[in-house]
Amino acid sequence: MTRWLTGNWKETDLSVTVFLCVVLAALLHAIWNSLLKGSADKQATMLAIALGHVPVALLMLLFAPPVEMAALPWILAGVMLHLGYQLFLTAGYRIGDLTLVYPIARGSAPLIVTAFSIAVMGISFSKWELSGVCLIAIGLASLSLVRRADGMRNPRAVVMALGTGMFIAAYSLVDGIGARVATTALGYWNWAAIGNAVLLSGWTLAAKPPVFAALTSNRSVILTGFVGGSASFLAYGLVIWAFTQAPIALVTALRETSIVFALLIGVGILKERLDLAKVVSTIVTISGAVLLRVSRS
Repeated sequence: MTRWLTGNWKETDLSVTVFLCVVLAALLHAIWNSLLKGSADKQATMLAIALGHVPVALLMLLFAPPVEMAALPWILAGVMLHLGYQLFLTAGYRIGDLTLVYPIARGSAPLIVTAFSIAVMGISFSKWELSGVCLIAIGLASLSLVRRADGMRNPRAVVMALGTGMFIAAYSLVDGIGARVATTALGYWNWAAIGNAVLLSGWTLAAKPPVFAALTSNRSVILTGFVGGSASFLAYGLVIWAFTQAPIALVTALRETSIVFALLIGVGILKERLDLAKVVSTIVTISGAVLLRVSRS
């Protein structure tokens, strides 16, 4: 299991190709999160995005190699963790800004993954790699100090964001290992995406039946689900592939640079408040990403 987490399964360097793919995934991730945040009915939109994975996943099954049966427990675990992530993320966006919830959720994940990799798996990283991870995490998590437009902090949104971050860290580790066990990143993600759509649909039907009515009667939600689902599928598919090419902790850290895109979208499109703390946090995050890339050169 240690070699799966470190990246020795196939490649141990964060190559230029992997780097660019993860940055593209970060952009796509910020886009679909902004669609979710900007929607009027966030629960229906979250379900629509999950269901939007299914047509793409079914199409990709035609091209993906068969998945090893040993990966089934990892797929099931990942599906359940993604459900928790979606519920916490949706709750966070109901009460907090994209430029608050998103960076705290994403920023806490690399610290958790790195700490787990070191403490539990005995994986070692260079001081420069650790510095890059810490810069990214500090830059994003510092946004918990940001105040709302009314001058008040939003502790409930921070709690939801931190809970989301814990689920991100957990599913990153599970999916990173599971894709390597499956011997195909695309095949693994196809089945995980389909399973997540089924599980979220079942949970919604049991806990929030009116959401289905809102989903079927609102064309804008359906369109958002198709666009957001396609972006989400491609974004995380690229990340899972990157998990099989480089150390999971480093990919997770680099992926969180999506906060830069989320900040631009939140301020430029959603018209959220911009202040010095957000700007400084963004600069620190970019510095961490650069340091992480240079340290692997």
